[in-house]
Amino acid sequence: MSTPLIQAHSLSRIYPFGETQVFALRGLDLAIEAGSFLVIKGSSGSGKTTFLSLLAGLDRPSGGSLIVNGLDLLRATDSELTSYRRQEVGMVFQSFNLLPTLTVEENVMLPGLLAGSDRTALKARAGELLGWLGLRDRSAHMPSQLSGGEMQRTALARAVINDPSLLLADEPTGNLDTANGQAVVDLLAGLQASQGLTVIVATHSTEFDRTATQSLRLVDGSIQD
Repeated sequence: MSTPLIQAHSLSRIYPFGETQVFALRGLDLAIEAGSFLVIKGSSGSGKTTFLSLLAGLDRPSGGSLIVNGLDLLRATDSELTSYRRQEVGMVFQSFNLLPTLTVEENVMLPGLLAGSDRTALKARAGELLGWLGLRDRSAHMPSQLSGGEMQRTALARAVINDPSLLLADEPTGNLDTANGQAVVDLLAGLQASQGLTVIVATHSTEFDRTATQSLRLVDGSIQD
């Protein structure tokens, strides 16, 4: 039996708040197989974004363990976390987070350049992704010239430019209309199915329910049975 891509045991994240402590996550136990499409539901403040931040290596657990593809994210060095973020993880956000002074193509290429990839190969890969996403004629445009759906598709291309094993999406359809939201759902499902990518989506929406191979609900930082 294969080892799960992600293993969380008694995972907690606690934030100090004056003289008290705020428990964002409380003792999560979870295993996620490679190639899964996990949908995380929960109201605001339930711990969804905190869990994604830990998986992305942007924050560290307070206790327990979180192992992704063999790397212990609690005990990893800063350099190991940097390599992990650049090579293993892609992220898509509700607010797109595109750099306004870079073109669409430059935004897509940026993670690869930061990882030290060859510029010529990256440019070819970016063109391939933008073509697949219907954005080839937008490659020289600035983010301000794009629609919301086009910005999210650009963000998706940027998230997968380094061929990550894990794609994290935080409310990726939250700022989109129904048609563009469904397009993003279909694109994420296509990536999971065609490339064996592990996709984890935190959302309030029901749009992803039919796509999920695994789902969970967080309530006050705990998994609701």
